[in-house]
This record gives sequence, C-alpha cells and structure tokens, in this order.
Amino acid sequence: MTFYSFARSVVAGVIKPWYRIEVIGLENFPKDGGVLLCTNHIHNFDPLVVGITAPRPVHFMAKEEIFKVPVLGNVVRKCNAFPVKRGMGDREALRSGLKVLKDGYVFGLFPEGTRSSTGEIGKGLSGAGFFALRTDANVLPCAIIGPYKSFGKLKVVYGKPIAMDDMRSKKASAEEVTALIMSEIHKLIKEHR
Repeated sequence: MTFYSFARSVVAGVIKPWYRIEVIGLENFPKDGGVLLCTNHIHNFDPLVVGITAPRPVHFMAKEEIFKVPVLGNVVRKCNAFPVKRGMGDREALRSGLKVLKDGYVFGLFPEGTRSSTGEIGKGLSGAGFFALRTDANVLPCAIIGPYKSFGKLKVVYGKPIAMDDMRSKKASAEEVTALIMSEIHKLIKEHR
C-alpha cells in the first residue's frame, strides 16, 4: 500500500461519515490519461474531500508555506502535492502541473485560486485555461456543494469532461477557457444544490 492510499483511507474514515459525503457522477471520471480536475473552493478541507472521492490519485498545487511546516510538509509532499509561490507567476509550479498532465495523471486545481469567503463561486484565474490549452488532458468540472456542517450533507459532483476542440480551433485565450470551465462548475452547483 502506498502512503497516498494509506493517508486516503485514514482521511476517508474520518471525513466521509462526519460530513455525510454524497458523490455524484463518478461515471464521468476518465479511467486513464491526463485529467485536469477543476473544482470550486469553499473550505480548507476541499483538497481532502476531492482526494477521497476521486477514483484516481490526485496531484494538487499547495501554497509553498505548507511545505516549510515540519512533518506536515513531508506528509503533503508524499500525498502528491507540489509547491506554488502565490501572487506571482511561478514557472516551476506551471512546469510541474504540465508534467503531471502529460504523464497521464490527475491534476486537481481550484481555478478561483483561493477559497470563497461567501461560499458562492468566484471568478476563475487564467491558470486553468493555461493547463487546458497546453495539454491534451481531459478537462473535468467538479462542484463541492456545502456547507461543511458536522453530520450535515456535503455533495461532490463530477461533471462530464468539457470538449476543448472548439476552443483550440478558434484559438481561445486562457481567460476564455477558464470562463467556460467556471460556467460548467456553476451549472453543476445550480443543478445539484
């Protein structure tokens, strides 16, 4: 058993019953190949919730400061996360994300870049569009529908992959692609709220 699998089962054992997580749309999750998994961001536990509900291991970017915390930094790294410097174009983080996708793995991304303080979906940053346009990965929208309440109900909805052919053929910008991704996440929230 890998460290990731072990950590996933421990976290799932605590979080799934605590938040009564309902998972919808797992049949939409590609079984192989690179997947850019784009999710709204409403709580600090979102990466954990996505990690325990996704059928494949997920690689996340995490703020650089986490990796400097003794023990926690090591655990986060062993759970497939890699650091990103926030507030600037971090080329190393961009290269790491592209490599995850080109190597056929799942890269989890919160296009808003930060947690929503209201729980409502915000504007996405161009990073999601950048990764979608630079690789042939499947682009998969995901909605976390809260609130995070003890023994309440939390939904994780995986939508259908978003076709990128039209966007590529019309030479859409990263911003336009991110807007499309965010609109698909928004549709999932409206449909399943």
